[in-house]
Amino acid sequence: MNASEQAKGLEITSKIASIVNLFKQYFPDAKGDLQPWHNDPDTINLVDPDSIDIGFHFPGWSRKIQSRSILIQIRFHQDVEENKLGLIGIETAGFNYTGEVWRFSTVDNWQLEGRCLPTQEVRDKLKEFCREVWELF
Repeated sequence: MNASEQAKGLEITSKIASIVNLFKQYFPDAKGDLQPWHNDPDTINLVDPDSIDIGFHFPGWSRKIQSRSILIQIRFHQDVEENKLGLIGIETAGFNYTGEVWRFSTVDNWQLEGRCLPTQEVRDKLKEFCREVWELF
């Protein structure tokens, strides 16, 4: 779900701001987008209501990143016993004009896969960013 729609209290709003600032520490040229999804019926049916989704856009296509935009999805599950959200993992995906070109997930074994992979430097930055987001939650 769009991060802007998840910002319903001071604690979660602060964490969303921290995520944007943290990403910009690793990728200073990125511009944060708290509404990466359109609010049309088809898109709303595909969006995970228990996620915080943030897009980051770069001024142009990056050879190192192999994309122009990165979507970050911080995935949660509802813990009914404790009445709170528990972190499942973080999904990231790089996009260019042809669509998704790579995907990195912390859900399984922190593998990066796709047809146009970013450089090792960018992979390391993404992993470190995800570790810090885990610590935040």
